[in-house]
Amino acid sequence: MYRRMTRQVISVIIPVYNEEANIPLIYKAIKKVVTPLEFNFEFIFVNDGSQDGSLQALETLSRKDKRVKVIDFARNFGKEMAITAGLHEAVGDAALIIDADLQHPVELIPEFIAKWEDGIDVVIGVRESYGKEPFLKKFYSALFYKLFNAITETKTVPHATDYRLIDRAVIDAFKQFKEQNRIARGLIDWLGYRREYIYFTASERINGLPTYSFLKLARLALDTLVGHTLLPLRLAGWIGIFITGLASTAMAFILIERFGMHDPWNLRISGTAMLADFNMILIGIVLMSLGLISLYVANIHDQTIARPLYAIRRPRQHRSVSKK
Repeated sequence: MYRRMTRQVISVIIPVYNEEANIPLIYKAIKKVVTPLEFNFEFIFVNDGSQDGSLQALETLSRKDKRVKVIDFARNFGKEMAITAGLHEAVGDAALIIDADLQHPVELIPEFIAKWEDGIDVVIGVRESYGKEPFLKKFYSALFYKLFNAITETKTVPHATDYRLIDRAVIDAFKQFKEQNRIARGLIDWLGYRREYIYFTASERINGLPTYSFLKLARLALDTLVGHTLLPLRLAGWIGIFITGLASTAMAFILIERFGMHDPWNLRISGTAMLADFNMILIGIVLMSLGLISLYVANIHDQTIARPLYAIRRPRQHRSVSKK
């Protein structure tokens, strides 16, 4: 285990959207858990365009505790942007991301920190139980993870959550990403680094309603797949090669059998059948052309998202933050 001569700083990032009733509860719960720990903490609440009294509740907290920072979005930009803003603002040696709805068990925070102290760069909370969630949501979630791991180079553990602690080196690397449509945990997974997992059972939401609808989840899944794989672009080209090869083979057989051998098997292949096969060849050529274009689009995609070319582990340094 690393031995530290001075207190290090951990930034706790909490995205907030219409969580007025939960804000005092999550703050008290986290504060109770982290107070005995030999670390300094800052609490970064990101108000994602809440329409209730969340901002007022956060401002009340910030007046009572100087460690509380409030980032107030001009409108609802989504949880991924809230996490991004929190990581950009964090000054800690590590950052812990946790939801405001109290479904992530705060009592596990010391375990996250202990693994980080042992040299783990990314400690990920994995949801082990789904409780009363609808069957279809569970099914589509499992399907998404199987598809994601099958077609992308970025491998992720099924049901991994945003509840995670990441080292300063990972934060600095994350800040280089420029994607507009993003899922923060997917980008963190893409970076690599040493990682371990903590499995937990989610608690029931105490106040309010879930803010992620099925349509939002579907859009997030689609954005994640598009952002982490170019397979859909290349698929048209491979289909075109298959169709062209099959149709060309059929056309060669037709020409030889009918005109070269004068129909010895009496197949009587009609002109309509030959025209249909010729159309299939043209369709295959078009799809192959789309596949070729997709290669250029893929290069444009890679250049446009401007991901960092690599990520480097660095010796851990101590940072400071004002105490209460």
